[in-house]
Amino acid sequence: MAAGEREGRDYLQRHRIPELLQRLGELLLYHRPERPREFLIQVLERVKAGKRDVGEYPYLMDEGNLAAMFSLLDVVGQGHITAAQYREALKTLGLSTEDLQFGDDVNITLDVFKEEVKKKMLASWAVY
Repeated sequence: MAAGEREGRDYLQRHRIPELLQRLGELLLYHRPERPREFLIQVLERVKAGKRDVGEYPYLMDEGNLAAMFSLLDVVGQGHITAAQYREALKTLGLSTEDLQFGDDVNITLDVFKEEVKKKMLASWAVY
């Protein structure tokens, strides 16, 4: 690999550009806006505002989506899921499973699930 190519790859990784582009692509496919360029500009402005704590980061999953995901995991309708199911949900959403606060013996309710997933989503946008 040439030095210039290596430097380019290092730059992309250091600034997490592949992950950012993947997220932007996911948002485009989810929302399918009529004016994609303007939509992307608005998303990036929301990320910038979120970093300054004057706005919210863009979310791919809203409250309804999170509730639906939880109900798919809670197939028997017990009102909770296991920590292992929670970890798998995070992986499915492309979110970090590092620094989880729940042991394997903990049951996670819908409210805790939504709150924790939102925190993880915020943390994932904050790195850009």
